[in-house]
Amino acid sequence: MSPVLAGILQLLALVVALGLSYRPLGDHMAKVYSSEKHYKPEKWIYKAIGANPNVEMRWPAYLRGVLAFSAVSVLFLYLLQRVQGSLPGSLGFVSIDPDQAFNTAASFVANTNWQSYYGEQAMGHVVQTGGLAVQNFVSAAVGIAVAVALVRGFARSRTGELGNFWADLVRGVVRILLPISVIGALVLVACGAIQNFSGIHEVGQFAGGTQQWNGGAVASQEVIKELGTNGGGYFNANSSHPFENSNGLSNLFEIYLILVIPFALTRTFGRMVGSIKQGYAILATMATIWLGFTALMMWTEFAHHGPAFDIAGGAMEGKETRFGIGGSSIFAVATTLTSTGAVNSFHSSYTGFGGGITMLGMQLGEIAPGGVGSGLYGMLIMAIIAVFIAGLMVGRTPEYLGKKIGTREIKFAALYILVTPALVLCFTALAMALPTPADSMTNSGAHGFSEILYAYTSGANNNGSAFAGLNADTQWFNTTIGIAMLLGRFLPMVFVLALAGALAEQTPVPETAGTLRTEKPLFTGLLVGTIMIITGLTYFPALALGPLAEGLAA
Repeated sequence: MSPVLAGILQLLALVVALGLSYRPLGDHMAKVYSSEKHYKPEKWIYKAIGANPNVEMRWPAYLRGVLAFSAVSVLFLYLLQRVQGSLPGSLGFVSIDPDQAFNTAASFVANTNWQSYYGEQAMGHVVQTGGLAVQNFVSAAVGIAVAVALVRGFARSRTGELGNFWADLVRGVVRILLPISVIGALVLVACGAIQNFSGIHEVGQFAGGTQQWNGGAVASQEVIKELGTNGGGYFNANSSHPFENSNGLSNLFEIYLILVIPFALTRTFGRMVGSIKQGYAILATMATIWLGFTALMMWTEFAHHGPAFDIAGGAMEGKETRFGIGGSSIFAVATTLTSTGAVNSFHSSYTGFGGGITMLGMQLGEIAPGGVGSGLYGMLIMAIIAVFIAGLMVGRTPEYLGKKIGTREIKFAALYILVTPALVLCFTALAMALPTPADSMTNSGAHGFSEILYAYTSGANNNGSAFAGLNADTQWFNTTIGIAMLLGRFLPMVFVLALAGALAEQTPVPETAGTLRTEKPLFTGLLVGTIMIITGLTYFPALALGPLAEGLAA
């Protein structure tokens, strides 16, 4: 079987698996966030944290819950790393330095999981399992909760109430993420991933010394890393490490985990707003971009450019032979079009255009299908922008799902789409202008610039992957990327929740002959065009200096 055909068959199998999961998972999540019933374990949690799950919250109270919980999480994870040297199960590792502890705490709480350290050489079992893995669950649940609050803003009227953050958070973990993770961890163990609490042991003698490995609860952390679109690996090699991702089957399963909740949330959206067709329109937009990017990536990486590529069957540098170009390309697009950031190959080694595709996927806002929760609310913000543009074209007040998109609503949407590009471009410019950060670049020229642009794109968009040639374990990068991750995560949530409150207060507007039909293919095309144009106008100059220049010079 040719490598190209193998890649296409993997993509088809993935589409079928996602299609089979779409309806049951989407309907289940809609029931979870619409139910008034509380399970016993959930009641215990509410009692422990002193929360009343039955109290409805307006958007300021909902936001305070998000920010307070996240602030406590950052502090807890920071302190856990700082005292690691005194903890049992530390495997002899010392406490983490302050700047790296801050960076890692910000990273995992912000659902970014950027890692400027070697996981197997820095973090013991307690920090890995009791700190990082826990944040993989709750940070993902926070993202879904914010998305559900925005959906309620569309679904409700004449009220500013958006639900209860604590109930949404706990239900997301207990009813959605935990059950799937238990099953998924068993699948990964069956495929060959490890799951233990063994210490450091010698695995063999090699020229120049010995090699040592430590074990860990890898399968359980790997599954929520992908399912929650987190991305932080137990090992530095991430999902290219055989203990995390053993073979072609586990690779395809991990890609499925990355995509299944973000795609299924469009069904949840349709159910909760009372129109399945509206959910299909958002799904079609996401799927069009995802399939287009995947096809473009596979074409770029399979294209032959000389004898070496001819012999290897494509651009194999930086890719695992276990997965090949097809499995690597599908994974790379899935992880950068969502906020996952896990890697089974090294994006810095991709062709110039291939590396640019991974960067552009993040710069779209990771909305196709995006992170758990963040992908849906990001796409809905873009839908509001598209409706507004359509309204300007025909000279009438824009409406979306029966809600008028007025001055207040469009201001919140505009602020949302401006935050992340401002963080990416400003921090990249500072890093290039100052003398010290440039010393971290392994490469010069266009590729060296791409390393820094990729780092801040990944941090501010809460992705977490990297062009591996950049040494990011410095005070400058640990601090500035940490700030970019926190601002890139929580500032947009402020505008999303404010928008949700504004929408929920409105009185529904009845449909007329002039109302734009947002469930039709025409709107899907308009939405895809709006996304590509906004991103292109924002990032094209920076991309032209980096991956485009490198690709054209190849």
